Amino acid sequence: MKPPLNLAKESDVNAIGFTVTRPEDHKQRTLEKMAELRDSMRSLMVMLETCTKCGNCAQQCHSYLGTGDYNNFPAARAELMRRVYKRYFTTAGKMFGRFNGAEEFDEETLSKWVTYFYQCNECRRCARYCPFGIDTAEVTIAARHILSELGIMPKFMQSIASAMIKSGNNMGISKLACLDCVEFMEEEMQEETGLDIKIPVDKPNSDILYVPSSADFFTNVDTMIGVAKMFHHLGVNWTIPSSVLEAANFGLLFNLDVMREQNQRLNAAALELGASLVVQGECGHGWRAAKMYTEGASGPVPFKIMHVLEYCDEHLHELPLRKLPMKVTLHDPCNYSRGGGIIEQPRRIIRACVEEFVEMTPTGADNFCCGGGSGLLMDEMLEIRMQLGKKKAEQIKALGQIDYLAIPCSICKAQIPTVMKHYGLEGFEKGGVMDLVGKAMIYDKPEEE
Repeated sequence: MKPPLNLAKESDVNAIGFTVTRPEDHKQRTLEKMAELRDSMRSLMVMLETCTKCGNCAQQCHSYLGTGDYNNFPAARAELMRRVYKRYFTTAGKMFGRFNGAEEFDEETLSKWVTYFYQCNECRRCARYCPFGIDTAEVTIAARHILSELGIMPKFMQSIASAMIKSGNNMGISKLACLDCVEFMEEEMQEETGLDIKIPVDKPNSDILYVPSSADFFTNVDTMIGVAKMFHHLGVNWTIPSSVLEAANFGLLFNLDVMREQNQRLNAAALELGASLVVQGECGHGWRAAKMYTEGASGPVPFKIMHVLEYCDEHLHELPLRKLPMKVTLHDPCNYSRGGGIIEQPRRIIRACVEEFVEMTPTGADNFCCGGGSGLLMDEMLEIRMQLGKKKAEQIKALGQIDYLAIPCSICKAQIPTVMKHYGLEGFEKGGVMDLVGKAMIYDKPEEE
């Protein structure tokens, strides 16, 4: 089924620096961009030239299993670009065309690109089961980049890109709004603990720059509170940058130039505030973009980058934690487990905070995607998102009764509750791993005079 994508307006796209082509220019511009990527992304060319269509990836893809659509079979999706590549960039394709599996780039092909490259969550699970290690996410990222350069992208992503450029975060939060939210959370912690726990903003000469998800100021405040409690107990010199109130970096998901701009903004904030350590908050693709591409976007940087779950795990023995009487399971965000080296850390943290921890099946790097990643968290795609989340619902249902589902990614936190409700799975809490840390912290509340 073709998703009802609302494409961005030409004026809006031009405002964030993309070249918008007319329909008659789509073919020429697409081939120009493919030629550029052929030279700059050699891994992409290897993946386009290597697949034997053995079928190993089919039963490992939640998108194919959820929709039943052949074109969501990872090898078939990649074939949408591979056929065009063969037609215009290989000798056999130029000479023999369709007889060699090549295909013209026309309006029908363009429609398929828009449809199916926006039904891939870029979760990279297929790559774990491919005998050649072909990563369909690389093909998806390349195709979306080309589409964005044509001026074709969901309005959801375009609005986020505009907000990131203007404010440094997805929600367009101003510094004043940030300070209001911070004041509210500080009051909440004061009332709960009796302690003056601060969430500093733009504090000069800070050792640690903490980059949260913008959702932590509104819908996921317990995540921010858990982080603030941890830093307070450890007595570290930390701050949040008002210019980058966002761990997420949506440019990774649709346009590589936008990704670089956000990475450079992160670099500038760390340098301005003097931080030697940047700690990324609970966001999957944001962590991948920061970990994998910051130096590629900005050159060598004079600070270390860690994830908050790495940092918490490293200091776990210093935190006064009690075991909450809860049965908890963990959803592994794709960009942690298959792209960011975050697998055991959240498990150690959860076990330190609760009485019972249970694993999904499969788990870790083999876990299934939530179905909302890679920028598909838009209302226009709600029906398809529920299909993509089917495997996650089956995993949760198989566990029986649980008390808490730990979801350490802001995108997953938005997608999974909707999936659970859609499939009739209710009766348990959902939140981040750092939420549990905040709830499990032991405080000797000062006595009132």
